[in-house]
Amino acid sequence: MITARSDSSVTFSQNVETENYSGTVFKLEIDRKIILLSDVQVKEETGIDPEGINFVAYRSENKLTNRGSDEWKKETGLLSIWMLGMFIPSPAVTVVIPVRQGEEKELGIEVNDNYFGKISGDRLKISGRNIYFRADGKSRGKIGISPQRATGLMGSYDFENNILTLLICKLPEGKAEYVNSAWQIQDNPYSGDALNSYNDGPLEDGSQMGPFYELETSSPATALKPGESLIHSQVTIHLTGDKKLLNQAAVKCFGVTLDVIEGIFK
Repeated sequence: MITARSDSSVTFSQNVETENYSGTVFKLEIDRKIILLSDVQVKEETGIDPEGINFVAYRSENKLTNRGSDEWKKETGLLSIWMLGMFIPSPAVTVVIPVRQGEEKELGIEVNDNYFGKISGDRLKISGRNIYFRADGKSRGKIGISPQRATGLMGSYDFENNILTLLICKLPEGKAEYVNSAWQIQDNPYSGDALNSYNDGPLEDGSQMGPFYELETSSPATALKPGESLIHSQVTIHLTGDKKLLNQAAVKCFGVTLDVIEGIFK
């Protein structure tokens, strides 16, 4: 339900009651505000001056409130806010995700690619500080970046249409427990990833949901007392235009040129 609107924003609200696999009933309120961003706000968010570049940018502010009479507890299940940005796939689209550098024994693996089976090397590569993932909508697969590795930045580049997409999510400090979203019974349900990317593809029976690809962010799993709220925000920016200016943006965000991104799977 729309609860407010202006020339640059719209706010939605919905009351929900749902039950998890363990039988815990959650009564909650979901509020979401979408805000179009100006060139000044884009520069504040990214450090990139968008002058001379065509762009669409928006912030998604999401709030989850416990409207029940019981506190949410780890033992009976917690909720998180999971945002899925769904985009048009193409053989020309590559997802780029910077990760924190460091020893695996301290930070864990750089990328989790075992959601729907391991992903082959012609679709997933690690080079320098970046994870590269092919987003062509032709092979179903999903990758995840743990909160220990995530920088809060991810994006993609479509070199045929010359579109650079950025997704920015400021992750809370010291929050390591994220919902494990693998489709299976969980031994450790709070060992999930903070950032994900999904590439759609045909199922075994030949059917397909999309095609599409996704850039995803999640909030930590949070124990909320009645009336308490969890807030999770992210910014999505689509840039196109002068390739020289887009290249400067890519180097600033990902530390590599557009030519590197374009050629990573060639």
